[in-house]
This record gives sequence, C-alpha cells and structure tokens, in this order.
Amino acid sequence: MAKKVVATLKTGKGKEYSKVVTMTKSPKTGAYSFKEVIVHNDHVKDAIAGVSK
Repeated sequence: MAKKVVATLKTGKGKEYSKVVTMTKSPKTGAYSFKEVIVHNDHVKDAIAGVSK
C-alpha cells in the first residue's frame, strides 16, 4: 500500500504533501510502534513535534 501512496503523491497537487513516519518506544514493554501521517509540506515540523511531546 505504501507504493500506491507514494505514487499518488508524485503527481499533480500531491507534490505539496509529505508522508511523515514517526517511531515511538513504549515505556512498559520497550517495543517500538510506527505512526504514518500524510501532511502538507508547511506542517511537517508540526507533525514531528506533536509526536515527540
């Protein structure tokens, strides 16, 4: 599915958006989880900062 999303982002207005993948570590188990979000290029830093809080 990731290939389809990336291919869609490369055409037309899709160039204005970026896929942000963040990784967080669970304090209980120590396992890592990943969160994928598609955001406008102007809001990439906000998306990354929102996860690290």
